[in-house]
Amino acid sequence: MTFRADLRAAAGSLMQGYAAAQTPAVKLQWYPGRPRSIHTPCGFVDRITEAVTYTGPDVVTRTPIVEVVLLHGMFDSKESVDQADAFVDGFVDYVTSRVHEAGANTTVGIASIEDDPTFVNDWVRPEEQRSYFATRIALEGLAGGI
Repeated sequence: MTFRADLRAAAGSLMQGYAAAQTPAVKLQWYPGRPRSIHTPCGFVDRITEAVTYTGPDVVTRTPIVEVVLLHGMFDSKESVDQADAFVDGFVDYVTSRVHEAGANTTVGIASIEDDPTFVNDWVRPEEQRSYFATRIALEGLAGGI
């Protein structure tokens, strides 16, 4: 099973689909991992964690969590905050209506949402680092009976 890859792809599909469905459409740059360069608005998978539960000799339940970072703007401005509030409010409903985005026998839901007003892209050289207003969204997947 390729559940981890399917959930990463589902995160991108949900983010891009919701952004495109907005009026006017949000021109969201999407990356399946941390990007080299950033132009807001931008979203990417920051990390994946996974719990694996064995409930019998042959029954395994996987519960991965894909943490997505959505960068709204260069700092905590009214424009960035308003954009974040509008995007997140609508995104919750969008995800709720697409619980099988990672596959027919799986579910995806939002586990948590947290603003990060001082997000820094610390994986690039120090002179290229910037501070952004970001929202971290944890998407939890569930696939059982593997």
